[in-house]
Amino acid sequence: MYAAIDLFLEDWKKESEATLRVLTRLTDASLSQRVGPEGRTLGFLSWHLVLTLGEMGGKAGLEVVSPPEDSPEPALASEIVTAYEAASRSLTQRVREGWRDGMLGDEIPMYGSTWRRGDILDSLVNHQIHHRGQMTVLMRQAGLVVPGIYGPAREEWAKMGMQPMR
Repeated sequence: MYAAIDLFLEDWKKESEATLRVLTRLTDASLSQRVGPEGRTLGFLSWHLVLTLGEMGGKAGLEVVSPPEDSPEPALASEIVTAYEAASRSLTQRVREGWRDGMLGDEIPMYGSTWRRGDILDSLVNHQIHHRGQMTVLMRQAGLVVPGIYGPAREEWAKMGMQPMR
């Protein structure tokens, strides 16, 4: 759980930038990539990241500017990037302006139970990390180059003149 807004904002900046590095590598054609017939598509997962900022933020009392929860996923990857940038910026602004450190232990109703505000912020970060990992697998299947997030990706090792790790 976050106990300080500044710590969340610092993490959110790094993680949202990492998410944007993934989203900007998507192509329109790659959005239909799925792991199997029953799996979610790359387009669904990327759009889900956008919509969750408004949906979860709204349930937490943060009026995040984002498309409505039932908005269909766009056919253009660039629209997903634009919407994510706007929603992420809005989330940052709403948290910075509306919440204080002393509020982070407060419990509020979320999804049929109560969550502490600091846990909501933690969930927002972890949620995008979770789905970003799923997306990188689908990106590889779609033939896209995956950016390094917590270390170099295979292609980045080569650019550094090094052998990729096995």
